[in-house]
Amino acid sequence: MTDETSLVPVGPFSNADRDAVYRAITTRRDVRSQFLPDPIAPDIFDRLLMAAHHAPSVGFMQPWNFLVITDPGVRGQIKAAFTGANEEAAAQFPDARRALYSDIKLEGITEAPINLCITCDRDRGGPVVLGRTHNRDTDLYSTVCAVQNLWLAARAEGIGVGWVSIFNDADLRAILKLPDHVVPVAYLCIGHVAELHAEPELQARGWATRTDINDLIFADTWGNAP
Repeated sequence: MTDETSLVPVGPFSNADRDAVYRAITTRRDVRSQFLPDPIAPDIFDRLLMAAHHAPSVGFMQPWNFLVITDPGVRGQIKAAFTGANEEAAAQFPDARRALYSDIKLEGITEAPINLCITCDRDRGGPVVLGRTHNRDTDLYSTVCAVQNLWLAARAEGIGVGWVSIFNDADLRAILKLPDHVVPVAYLCIGHVAELHAEPELQARGWATRTDINDLIFADTWGNAP
């Protein structure tokens, strides 16, 4: 029998609380160039990490770790790794896209007060984990949930977050001295921001537009319109 004192209400949030959740979701932005130098108060940053730590995880394995990077020397190495990978990335786009790609700022590594690498320990929980027996990658999915939790909490706190994904994996591993069984899932730049774009920056810059959700919904089997 469940101890009723350990339960939480199952009903909907108040209108104001519900609207706040959806506001955080719809106004979350990937921040690259709007960071301010102001430090983040320790209590706020602690809340962001705790929000990430409350993410769902398969088998309650909690595979994440949080590497907080403030050392200018380490950041300099990270920035150099990004720059090299970004040059490689630019060369992969056709000429018509390459100029726009090169004009878009894609990181705030040196500008943001805090850099955070969220990793996944693929050995966490041992060789057999409840819910992971037939899909080993569920630990990676769980870690991405932690990233999203932190991002939404940051939006509620008025803190900007930018995900820097343009790295060669070996470079990031070497700089951060990650063991073989630990995967770098998200490298985040975190800080106060001067402003946020009203829409995703890549949409505002003409790189892409949001897909109509009606084109993404199928019924029962792939491709079957509802």
